[in-house]
Amino acid sequence: MRFGFFNFDFFNFDFSVAISCLNYLPMFYHVKELQFNARVSKPDPRFARLLLEQFGGGNGELKAAMQYFVQAFSCKNPYPDKYDLLMDIATEEFSHLEIVGATIQMLLTGVNGELKNAANSEDIMQMLEGKKAKEEFIHEAMINPQFGVLSGGGPTLTDSNGNPWTAAYVNANGDLTVDLRSNIAAESRAKIVYEYLIKFTDDPYVKETLRFLMTREVAHYQQFEAALATIQPNFPPGVLQSDPRYSNLYFNMSTGTDARGPWNDGTSTQLGETWQFIEDPLEAVKASEGLINREPEGTDRNEKSVQKINKSLSEERSTEVLTATPQEDIQWSTYSQNGNTKRKTK
Repeated sequence: MRFGFFNFDFFNFDFSVAISCLNYLPMFYHVKELQFNARVSKPDPRFARLLLEQFGGGNGELKAAMQYFVQAFSCKNPYPDKYDLLMDIATEEFSHLEIVGATIQMLLTGVNGELKNAANSEDIMQMLEGKKAKEEFIHEAMINPQFGVLSGGGPTLTDSNGNPWTAAYVNANGDLTVDLRSNIAAESRAKIVYEYLIKFTDDPYVKETLRFLMTREVAHYQQFEAALATIQPNFPPGVLQSDPRYSNLYFNMSTGTDARGPWNDGTSTQLGETWQFIEDPLEAVKASEGLINREPEGTDRNEKSVQKINKSLSEERSTEVLTATPQEDIQWSTYSQNGNTKRKTK
């Protein structure tokens, strides 16, 4: 059997070699089919603009992908399971970025082609029926020039108002008890943005895509939450414990009718301390020399117990990182003899 310039002996071919090759894949590779079958019923440049919020906005897919991607690096040796989680979700977020970009492009169908007809300035206007539609298009181009003037009818790495994407959106603090909470918050914000976006389109296909993306935010929220629960203790975030003199104080910093609830009455959610409602914060500050003379109330914790935990947890977390990280001949990946990294099997 011959394919092009190559002879292929079907009967003598070792298929085990081909199958084993499936285990040797690059870290990133692109599959041309989208993860979800994104579709649109018809072009809608106005909604395309709104959808940019999830392409290059502060709560969008690129922000999420880069946040989890960057966070993963410090986990590689000490917490390989969390490294795997973060890289998997980061990679999925890149696929969601592609879904959003593809949807924007479909919503802009026709714009790029007409703009390319530079010889006829009327073609773009012939796409629009009636004087009102033309005036609305001109108005939209004036307040949102990205599609019509800057990108030529394609998505731009900006939010819906044209503000460029920035690395300032990314939160990576090098501590999983902090980063995983940041990720839970990020998924919450992304979810509510999709929820809002759904209200601004009547396209059933677009709604279908947005619902899928919104649902994946819910899934990721739970995955990060579950990962956080495997780290014990994980509160307060980081290593150092809080000062028992101040950890259960609620300062009544406003006048008028006071609101009471589990945030200032009863027992605190994490430390199990009794909330101390400070009715007159100014008087409390004066009476304690700026709070430095205040003694712990409503808690079993004291300075001695806090310092004991600080010491033991510091040693534990430091040892976890140091013992898992080689100090010389450092190599990121382990490669097989043929030079490829073996892909994990799930």
